[in-house]
Amino acid sequence: MTFDNDLELAEHAAICKKLGADIYFAYLYASLERGLNENTNGLIRKYFPKGTDFNAVTDQQIRFVMDRLNDRPRKTSGCYSPN
Repeated sequence: MTFDNDLELAEHAAICKKLGADIYFAYLYASLERGLNENTNGLIRKYFPKGTDFNAVTDQQIRFVMDRLNDRPRKTSGCYSPN
């Protein structure tokens, strides 16, 4: 797994142990190391533009966007969706 260098990942060792996975950290300001993450952020921004107050976003709205993104076919998955 590749993570940003954010504060919320201070407990990365516990995550690594629980999942049994290796964790890597991307270089600062190197978005090219997190391509899938950056692409997904762009897709989410189509529904929730930058500056959106997520305290005002309902669970139903989030579920709608999540379902839309997970139902999109992926070229790298043989045109199958994650669902």
